[in-house]
Amino acid sequence: MSDQSVEVFVSAGSNIEPAANLRLAYRELTERYGDVVCSAVYRCPAVGFEGDDFLNCVFVFHTCDSPETVLAALEDIHAAARRVRLAEKFSPRTLDLDMLLYGDRVAPELKLPHGDIDQYPFVLGPLAEVAPGRVHPVSRSTIGELWANFTATDLPMEQVEFDFGA
Repeated sequence: MSDQSVEVFVSAGSNIEPAANLRLAYRELTERYGDVVCSAVYRCPAVGFEGDDFLNCVFVFHTCDSPETVLAALEDIHAAARRVRLAEKFSPRTLDLDMLLYGDRVAPELKLPHGDIDQYPFVLGPLAEVAPGRVHPVSRSTIGELWANFTATDLPMEQVEFDFGA
């Protein structure tokens, strides 16, 4: 545990009972970290396999916990959502939480910054919504610039009304 609070960004996605599982993630993160900001929630088709649409968003919170402790907390939340890890990278899931950014930390062994940031619109779009001016610690571009220059438009995203308190 550090004395310095760090801003953490976590992407969340689910296509098995997605509303209930995103609410579970929000509730668990709030219990652990206090104030949690969330992007809008987006519906997006499954990528890499045939399956139900995903609901995706990005959560933001501050913590003094180490990145390893945050990753362990995310695994605990996966367990609470009864996530089953299959051998296939692309598969249906109750909940997928990925730590995208932990402050400005660059740690390849922890996947920081996460490689999905500039690969998928359902990660980059919500991240740009909550942190457009944040500088990506490797590319040195702002998240807003990365989103403005994002060209993979073959994956439609639809913003949906969502109440985390329901």
